[in-house]
Amino acid sequence: MSSSSPFYVKSSPMAVRMNGIVAWLARHGLSIAGSAELSVRGRKSGAMQRVPVNPHTHEGEQFLVSARGHSQWVRNIRAANGGELRVGRKVRTFTVVELPDEEKLPILRTYLEKWGWEVKDYFAGVTAKSSDAEILGIAPDHPVFRITVTK
Repeated sequence: MSSSSPFYVKSSPMAVRMNGIVAWLARHGLSIAGSAELSVRGRKSGAMQRVPVNPHTHEGEQFLVSARGHSQWVRNIRAANGGELRVGRKVRTFTVVELPDEEKLPILRTYLEKWGWEVKDYFAGVTAKSSDAEILGIAPDHPVFRITVTK
């Protein structure tokens, strides 16, 4: 980790409202720029937790990147080892493998190319045009999961 406690940016009340709208839209079949609703079983409650995410495709593989850091969905997906992505009636069940920091560079760079307009506030000034060293420097703060669709 880059600090004594894991990096996490808590959602503002406005972001919570916007996330609710984006998740509702995805749940009802309208994906904004490729967004989907992630459902993952809560590690403590056991209840399904839902949050909008931006699935990212890089070289034919799909990834989930946590822009806000070590969030609740990240902690839950680590415990559950997978979840579901939904856009309307299309539900994809998947398993995950978390990438080590040294493998994140190309995924983070292309993620920032696509989603930087939305997530720039969470990347400490690092952009898709930043140096490899700068991107690797923030890699510990942004968990990345390779997803494998199982159905």
